[in-house]
Amino acid sequence: MNATGEVPVKQSVFQRLYTGTGAFDIVGSRRRWFVFFGLLMLVSVGSMGLKGFNFGIEFEGGTQIQLPAQGANGPISTEDAGDAFADALGRNPVETQQVGTGGSAAIQLRSSTLEPAEVAQVKQAMFAELQPIGADGEPSRQAISDSRVSASWGGEISQQALIALAVFLVLVTVFLVLYFEKWMAVAALVALIHDVVVTAGLYSLVGFEVTPATAIGLLTILGYSLYDTVVVFDKVKENTRGILNLTRRTYAEAANLALNQTLMRSINTSLIAVLPVLGLLVVGNLLLGSGTLQDLALVLLTGILAGTLSSVCLATPVLVGFKMREPKFRKQAEKVRARREHQARRREENGTAAAQADEDDHFDPGDDEQLEAELRREKAYAAAASVPARHEKAVKAGKDSDQRRSGRPTGKRKR
Repeated sequence: MNATGEVPVKQSVFQRLYTGTGAFDIVGSRRRWFVFFGLLMLVSVGSMGLKGFNFGIEFEGGTQIQLPAQGANGPISTEDAGDAFADALGRNPVETQQVGTGGSAAIQLRSSTLEPAEVAQVKQAMFAELQPIGADGEPSRQAISDSRVSASWGGEISQQALIALAVFLVLVTVFLVLYFEKWMAVAALVALIHDVVVTAGLYSLVGFEVTPATAIGLLTILGYSLYDTVVVFDKVKENTRGILNLTRRTYAEAANLALNQTLMRSINTSLIAVLPVLGLLVVGNLLLGSGTLQDLALVLLTGILAGTLSSVCLATPVLVGFKMREPKFRKQAEKVRARREHQARRREENGTAAAQADEDDHFDPGDDEQLEAELRREKAYAAAASVPARHEKAVKAGKDSDQRRSGRPTGKRKR
């Protein structure tokens, strides 16, 4: 029941998301989120250490042969292509898979590095046994393509990606420290590391192929995750202006309110970002087959989802955890509790504190005039609370003086 005696109408989840009034206590449940993200990181690191990655041909080196999945005698299966490869060289390929659908379907075979004579031998055997159909609708040997990649090329890509990641993290740290503060920089880096580890762990766990496009996409999602985190932190910074001199909300409550106020924006941004990525994934998989577009879209989709979750449920709770370790913020939280206890006593006595409690929700620390007025009010409140109680004799003397000024008899005779 509010100050007017009316029972508030219960809002739905979507109404609370839209209004952003702080109904979702994400920061208050930060210990549970820490456990959840800790387990997620543990599974990811465990998978990378025990299972490893399914590196593409660009990283491991080797030869890849591709041919259409449609032959003169009907569809060509992966088993048919593998058998033709084995008939030519006497050994099976390392991997055989079908990519794409419909008319763009193709068979890819990957093996260790083959000599030019061996590649020609495999192509001849495949053409003779499978008769793949070329672009002109006739069986063609040119429809069978091959590519050879050195393992050193993938190593160079990995090295350059690690250098880019290190430079990115250094620049991000400097920016966040200068624009925000050190604890916000630390919290943002924790979220970024989470995104990298979880995305890499998912690739290891599911067995997605790691290609150069994967490395490019991984660096791209770091920028997206940082963008979402900076938006939330900017609102946290606005909500916590002068909070050490205020007793309306604790730092944790102000940060949680900032999260709620930007939650709908984060969800909308993520949905808008996911839609074109899904388009890339569908186009890359159904129309063009396995390739750069599909690999790039896959890591982007994984990273956007992980980045959104960490920006909302990890970065700000980590920031609050660091802040509440400082004595000045703990002392401010104690003042907030003391003020609320005082208001609760007043409410029990005369019911006038409810209106003041309702006014707290409408305070905007981003408004300079409201903030200055509230700081003056807090100073006056602190000054009034520091005045010592008057002595009993002084109180009695004050009452006698009031009685004499009012002309009331005091019980003493005049002489």
